[in-house]
Amino acid sequence: MAASVRGNRVTGERDFEQAWLDKLYGGVQAVAGEDVSRDVMGGSHTLSADTPRREVIDWTRQSVEKLMSAVDEADARAVLTGCACQYPVSSLREVREAYASTGDLELAHRTLQDQFRAFLRDVLALDETLVEEIMRRGWGLAGVIRGSTIIATKIPKSGNLIAYMQETNPGRRRQLYCHCPRIREILRDSEGGWPERVAETYCYCGAGFYKGIWEEILQAPVSVDVLESVLMGDEVCKFAVQIASQEG
Repeated sequence: MAASVRGNRVTGERDFEQAWLDKLYGGVQAVAGEDVSRDVMGGSHTLSADTPRREVIDWTRQSVEKLMSAVDEADARAVLTGCACQYPVSSLREVREAYASTGDLELAHRTLQDQFRAFLRDVLALDETLVEEIMRRGWGLAGVIRGSTIIATKIPKSGNLIAYMQETNPGRRRQLYCHCPRIREILRDSEGGWPERVAETYCYCGAGFYKGIWEEILQAPVSVDVLESVLMGDEVCKFAVQIASQEG
């Protein structure tokens, strides 16, 4: 989201944080009720764009720990999956219609892949060599299709993409790669280590991005699992989207 200005106050970061907190609250309330949601969200009213990032990270770490103590792992994953940023539904219309008219998952995947390639060329204005390298690695929206499973690997944060490709330090590469402002701060200058870990279940927030894409395309629920993440010390964030049979 591009930052906007109201008066003299930059509100883009605040709006992002508030949207995430709203989704977290709604998800916890749905699976565990009002008492647990109040406990998990305790102190969130003090967070703003002006709050030091370390305080935001500490609050997030404690909140996720409270959530995981109050509900089982499946529910905790579901809550965090629901906190994800979502790809615009309008941009998936062509892919959704291709699937609706044919029931062909591979066609839907190719259509999404073509859309992503056009984004790299036309929006990010990357040269053809870099576009082909990204596609070869299986990064981006479409991922790699393996039967009824999509193996989706996030592209490095687009604003950091060129720096990421040029960076050789593993810790710095993880920090440049990550899309989450909280985790980027934890990884900053850490060279692979950080003093205060956020629970790895947190990365289901990133998984929810792909869940949203494929549920919109298929108009049916899918399940998603985290396979790798930079928070866990991996080089990339990789997810498995399991697509149920649409037969019957």
